[in-house]
Amino acid sequence: MLVYRGYSRKAHSATVLTIGNFDGVHLGHRALLARLTAVAADAGLPAAVLTFEPHPREFFAPQSAPSRLSTLREKLELLADDGVDLTYVCHFNGGFAALSADDFIATVLVDALRVRHLIVGDDFRFGARRSGDFALLREAGARLGFQVESMPSVTLEGERASSSAVRDALEGGRLEHAARLLGRPYSIDGRVVRGDQLGRQLGFATANIRIKHQKPPLQGVFAVEVKGLPGGPHRGAANLGYRPSANRVTRPLLEVHLFDFCADIYGAHLNVRFLHKLRDEMKFPDFNALKAQIANDVEAAKAYFQF
Repeated sequence: MLVYRGYSRKAHSATVLTIGNFDGVHLGHRALLARLTAVAADAGLPAAVLTFEPHPREFFAPQSAPSRLSTLREKLELLADDGVDLTYVCHFNGGFAALSADDFIATVLVDALRVRHLIVGDDFRFGARRSGDFALLREAGARLGFQVESMPSVTLEGERASSSAVRDALEGGRLEHAARLLGRPYSIDGRVVRGDQLGRQLGFATANIRIKHQKPPLQGVFAVEVKGLPGGPHRGAANLGYRPSANRVTRPLLEVHLFDFCADIYGAHLNVRFLHKLRDEMKFPDFNALKAQIANDVEAAKAYFQF
């Protein structure tokens, strides 16, 4: 998949395009992407996605914006996995937010991305003050020579598959339900860095993983599966949060203890799949109590895997 920053470089050919934030790339997104790639294959054109960075809600209301399900890198990897050929990452700023719906169609869709066929969700809005809608796109397409179709929402047992639904499931510790909405277990990527060796002192060595999520959608202790290491995937127990029993940190930490694993993996880029929540983070009176609880967590994770 080719990735372009912005849309200043005109597309080399006409495109079949979809537009959205694609946070988490859940079942609804994946149904839309499946339709996108099918139409693109029939037309002999690249399947293209226009997405935004930062998320528009982070631009308009950064203090109240919801946690992200995926970083930009994670989102791009997921889009590539679903067969997208081109992704345009548009910097969402004041200038772009002020672009009228008509100017968005003319400047971005027609001139830059050379859209031949546009597929959007049934609730898609665009342009300054969200003034553009599906009817406006259909009218513009008839005048300017591109087709427009909408995708209905995807529901799972009566619930609409959405980023908000996934976020609610993760925050509530319902990881299995989140996995059903996503079509895969929820995961976070990151690189292994050197930590303070606290886990080793407690008898449970951990891989300290630097993550880009400033506000992850879940916290606590989990049974996990880790990809990115030889002989994997590997199973283990992970803590994601702020370590209230040790030196409290201002950025979330992801620490993973892998079962029966001993190797130098500093610098490795790992994918951690969260399969089951064991408990919330909690503060312990001393290190002995913390060590005892970690031992219990490891046993609980092993029991989950029947390890």
